Amino acid sequence: MDSTSNRTRRWISGVEPARELLSATGAQILEIECREQPRKLHEMIRAYAADEEIRSVLRKMRDDAANRGPVLFLGMGASLCSAISGSVQLQTHGRPSFPADAGEWLHYGATVWDDAALSILITTSGESAELVELCKRDSRAALALICNNSASTCWGLVENRLPILAGPEYGNATKTYTNATAAAIIASSEILGRPWQKDAESAAEVFTSSLNQVFAIRNDLEEFCRGAANMEAIGRGAAYGGAIMGSLCIREMTGHRAAAHTGAGFRHGPNLDVDASHVAIIFALGRVAELGVKLAQECNSRGGKVVLVSEQYREPTEKLLPIRVDAVAEPWEGITSILVPQALTLAMVERTGCRLPPRFEYGAMEQ
Repeated sequence: MDSTSNRTRRWISGVEPARELLSATGAQILEIECREQPRKLHEMIRAYAADEEIRSVLRKMRDDAANRGPVLFLGMGASLCSAISGSVQLQTHGRPSFPADAGEWLHYGATVWDDAALSILITTSGESAELVELCKRDSRAALALICNNSASTCWGLVENRLPILAGPEYGNATKTYTNATAAAIIASSEILGRPWQKDAESAAEVFTSSLNQVFAIRNDLEEFCRGAANMEAIGRGAAYGGAIMGSLCIREMTGHRAAAHTGAGFRHGPNLDVDASHVAIIFALGRVAELGVKLAQECNSRGGKVVLVSEQYREPTEKLLPIRVDAVAEPWEGITSILVPQALTLAMVERTGCRLPPRFEYGAMEQ
């Protein structure tokens, strides 16, 4: 491709993909990018610990957040899922913080934006119309950006910027989700003045080993879930972000309808229609793990199947498929919780085909 025509192409992250990727199927791209996650996560953690430009931005974010008011995390889709872990870290340690859908905030929240101490915008592309508009708003609110595209419009509009460092991504959000979630947790830890590197490195090691173990049993996972009319992912705290991201992954890549709920939200309503056609993926992780186990028992008692992701070994039954992942410090379960939905999605598209073709260029960004 000559340089003139190359300038007209809006390649993802501004990088022309390798020739072999251009001919890859959606299932092949999904597996490649899932398996890149551990390496990209390790690289990002090292950069956030040592790169002085990144360290400087983190210090500026901490100074801005010292002002009165909550810390907001604004994103959409996978970026909003990453935002949940950042807010959970701050809330857990006594600092008011809230994740919000950037599209909703643009139209309904901007009038109170100046009441926030700091607003952290998360966007993989840096080109989403809603995020671009928020970056352009004339506001006294302190802003920071977490973004995977240093050539993007948002990157050029915001002074305090943190890179996601996931590299180009051509399928469902995988490595951009894990790295953006890590960035949100690290930023929150810096705002709180809490050490994070040991927990981050431990979580990355658990994520690496768990990915290999969970992906090795993906066909058993798919067979257990096969034929479900309803599939729902359920989590609390940071794992709720994993539940939303997991349901998006299943739905976008396979076309199978999946939904996400908090544990409390599911228990007070949706569990009433659980029957033999239903599969619940329940993340029994963190401080409220036993509530997830209790919910799994309720679903089983109504005839539904449950994939139970927990830190304890449990005996499988006809209706219960337990999958163990090692414990991580809160809120790093926002990352480890995504592995089971990713493995299930890969097995499903390997069996029936991928609904979402790889995307190598940015399309039109509209509200």
